Amino acid sequence: MDGEIDPRLLLRAAQKRGKTTYLPVLSAWPRTKMVFQRVRPGENFKPNRFRIPEPRINAGRQRKIWTLDLVLMPLVGFDPEGGRLGMGGGFYDRSLAYLARRKTWRKPVLLGLAHECQKVGKLAVASWDVPLAGTVTDKRWYMAE
Repeated sequence: MDGEIDPRLLLRAAQKRGKTTYLPVLSAWPRTKMVFQRVRPGENFKPNRFRIPEPRINAGRQRKIWTLDLVLMPLVGFDPEGGRLGMGGGFYDRSLAYLARRKTWRKPVLLGLAHECQKVGKLAVASWDVPLAGTVTDKRWYMAE
């Protein structure tokens, strides 16, 4: 959406390799909540309230975000230190807020997906912002320090 990196190629490649894959699904209520639902190859999607394709809601296939190993995150901008600027809805930050209370267990690994032109020198980071472990662009990898 809106020029973000299209993750469908990565999704299909992971599924071909036998990986279990999940996509975010927005809750009807509360409207600020996002859950992650298992998707299978060939599954049909429907547009959510932002016109972003997502799987049809199936509570039996949903998992808590802390059970996932890796989350690929869309973004508007990023910096090499792990700063991420999203679209402003706060869905990922709210879903990952528990990480601020964790001292050792840091699941899942958070990786941004971006175009190289979305890189900035330094983003202002708010207290609720959750840092990325790194960002992958169409040109290179950036691992946060």
